Amino acid sequence: MQSNDARTLMQCAVPTVVAGIVAAAVSGVLAGGKGALGAVVGTLVAGGVMAMGLFVLQRTAKSFPHLFQAMGLVLYVTQFLIAAVVLAVFRDTSLFNTRAFAFALLGAVLVWTAAQTRAYLKAKILYVDPESVEAKKSAPAGSPT
Repeated sequence: MQSNDARTLMQCAVPTVVAGIVAAAVSGVLAGGKGALGAVVGTLVAGGVMAMGLFVLQRTAKSFPHLFQAMGLVLYVTQFLIAAVVLAVFRDTSLFNTRAFAFALLGAVLVWTAAQTRAYLKAKILYVDPESVEAKKSAPAGSPT
């Protein structure tokens, strides 16, 4: 993982964890222990799905840059479907409060998406690899490089 990828991951994960802590505290007050557990599980599911998506998107950008935009669209639809399937699977569970789970999942996804958008807007990602440009400039004319 490159440093800008790790930076993006941290800039997304930290606000999501903070939102999860707030959701767990609010759910704990409103719905008790099962509410807090539901909020924690919802935050973990959302963070896992979104982190997986970020990893896949970064690998696609490095391997197949011409597919980056299309892969981004496919990835967001896939993440939405995964979240919908998880919500459907845990719809009738008695392990935790499902409302707290759903609201924490939604909140964590929205916080992650906002943080990821901000991270990409603030990132200073080079469009040209400076090392390859310098190597071409320093090579003598006519040399096989």
